[in-house]
Amino acid sequence: MEGSPESVTDEIRELDAFLDDAYDGQERLSSADLQRRAIAADLPALALTRVDALPEGEYAQDEAAEALRALEI
Repeated sequence: MEGSPESVTDEIRELDAFLDDAYDGQERLSSADLQRRAIAADLPALALTRVDALPEGEYAQDEAAEALRALEI
């Protein structure tokens, strides 16, 4: 069930794993870089929607994680 606490937790876990991979050797990434990497990583639709909804700008990994969790999708 989408929206259930379990699916949200799974989604956050998947996004955290994606960010770990995306930021490997990188200090900051732009929202556009994150979008391209999310598509290349073949993230599920809901996770991809979150990444696409990130406001334009550059993010450190912890900033990106916080912003992705704060989005209302």
